[in-house]
Amino acid sequence: MQPKVGFIGLGIMGQHMAGHTLAAGHELHVYNRTRSKAKTLVERGAVLHDNPGAVAAASDIVITMVGYPADVEAVYFEAGGILDKARPGSVLIDMTTSSPALAERIAEAASERGVTALDAPVSGGDVGAREAKLAIMVGGDGMAFEQASPVLRTMGANIAHMGAAGAGQHTKMANQIAIASTMLAVAESITYARRAGLDPDVVLDVIGTGAASSFLLNGLGRKMIREDFAPGFFVHHFVKDMTIALEEAARMGLDLPGLELARSLYDRLVSDGFGEEGTQALYRVYNAIHA
Repeated sequence: MQPKVGFIGLGIMGQHMAGHTLAAGHELHVYNRTRSKAKTLVERGAVLHDNPGAVAAASDIVITMVGYPADVEAVYFEAGGILDKARPGSVLIDMTTSSPALAERIAEAASERGVTALDAPVSGGDVGAREAKLAIMVGGDGMAFEQASPVLRTMGANIAHMGAAGAGQHTKMANQIAIASTMLAVAESITYARRAGLDPDVVLDVIGTGAASSFLLNGLGRKMIREDFAPGFFVHHFVKDMTIALEEAARMGLDLPGLELARSLYDRLVSDGFGEEGTQALYRVYNAIHA
């Protein structure tokens, strides 16, 4: 029998990720604070529960995809939550981008209760989630990783075990650091092209096939040109990720000036009321500077 899967957090990405496990034939148990977001999955056969603990009690593999480290801590550690109600021998997988230290705490607490916890943040945004092409970076016990891999493969195309608890989150921080400075470069490239009197779409047609080629340039760069700021990944979540990365960098004695600059510009977006837009909304800052 296939393991029963629980999924907690049905946002832009979680909705698609949970749907892939259901399509693969797993019995699916779900919870979301806004119940209406579970409607489509329930119509397809998922079972909706009233709280995270009830999902854990019904599932062999429990996946969380929530917003912030505080949300992760709440669903795992609150009385009657996931850790209190998890089945013996089950695997708990937090796919939220969160704190490496919190991932280690969850893994330790899970072990004390006879279950195993993995940290498995993802990269690929809403498109990767929708197309089941996410990159999934996993930290934690190797045997639990093997046990959970068939479920992870329903959601991702590149799944890697990075090491002990917290290693998945550290890998995601490296990913977000690379994205942060690249987004600055994309916005500045388009700003420069326009000021030089060039057609930025034609510029991307050319440089997007050379050494500068990337999803951020060819995908989000096109959205910047069109001023399409609909979210595939929220600005305020990216600020959260950069803040975690900077805190970890400080703990390790690292100075990351590119990341500091990127967060300061994205903080400006949040202050200006654009936190619910996609990360390509960074282009707004350059428009404002050069208005």
